[in-house]
Amino acid sequence: MIPIAALLDVGSKLIDKLIPDPEAKARAQVQLLEMQQKGELAQLQADVIEQQELTKRLQADMSSDSWLSKNIRPMTLIAILFAYFLFALMSAFEYDANQAYVELLGQWGMLIMSFYFGGRTLEKIIDMRKK
Repeated sequence: MIPIAALLDVGSKLIDKLIPDPEAKARAQVQLLEMQQKGELAQLQADVIEQQELTKRLQADMSSDSWLSKNIRPMTLIAILFAYFLFALMSAFEYDANQAYVELLGQWGMLIMSFYFGGRTLEKIIDMRKK
């Protein structure tokens, strides 16, 4: 868990290094303190912790011996994409597809893809920063 004081310290150091203008630097530090007062830094910290817990869960799934736990996410993504493609074909051949189902599948697809690909990208970025 990253303490908020450490986040403030890192933010202040970044401001010192990246902003040469003293006036702009002072404004940036005031904004950083405002973020702390509004609780935005605590939310950022909670997001980081959530991502770490998610990574731990994915690592536990991949280290298990169960075939299903290792493959449920890709299979879910394939099933959602297949269903969405099926509805798209139905629509192309002018077969009446319920629009609510198409929208729901599209939203699920976006959610699963953002988790599946975005989460993996985030893991790689975190690993690169640690090294």
